[in-house]
Amino acid sequence: MKLVIGNKNYSTWSLRPWLLLTAFAVPFDEIQESLAAEGIKERFQKYSAAAKVPVLIDGDLTVWDSLAICEYISEQYLDGQGWPADPALRAEARSVTAEMHSSFTALRNEMPMNCRAIRQIEPSAGALKDVERIDTIWSDCRRKYAGIGPWLFGEFSIADCFYAPVVLRFATYDIQLSPTAQQYAATLLQHEKMVEWVDAANRETEIIPADEAGTPR
Repeated sequence: MKLVIGNKNYSTWSLRPWLLLTAFAVPFDEIQESLAAEGIKERFQKYSAAAKVPVLIDGDLTVWDSLAICEYISEQYLDGQGWPADPALRAEARSVTAEMHSSFTALRNEMPMNCRAIRQIEPSAGALKDVERIDTIWSDCRRKYAGIGPWLFGEFSIADCFYAPVVLRFATYDIQLSPTAQQYAATLLQHEKMVEWVDAANRETEIIPADEAGTPR
């Protein structure tokens, strides 16, 4: 099995399935492609007609959406453990994951993931609204499921993988959170595979100007 990803410093979508695979120790080969604009469509079309990363290649099967990849990994390699076992928790976990997958446009546009950077920006009202909603999701989940474990739904799941890039964004731009949400962010930052990803990002040297937002702080 192969996972095609972009630059670890910048590629939020790539982090999600990579974190799921590594957190659950599923063997795979990693293929990294630059997110630099030159020739990107042609380079990415080698793996998928969608010309985007991540892409999972498992034998004759190609899966090219980060959520679809995580669903496939959970079903085929984790016996469903990518989601909570309880049907109610699973439905809620899928809901907050889908919300992350399809929403928070202002945050995405104004706070690109940049693991190596320590930056400051002036968030728009829309971005602040996105931060507030994410803080609410994290805080609500942690209050409800703290008795099960330290993650959004107690045990580590796809939901945590989908919010992992947001945690890194908040660290880069010094976004202030409520105490409960901040504790969750700190827990995710300390996950050994998150540390491994950030260490690799810090060793990268390529700069993608479009993702260098804000000013140094």
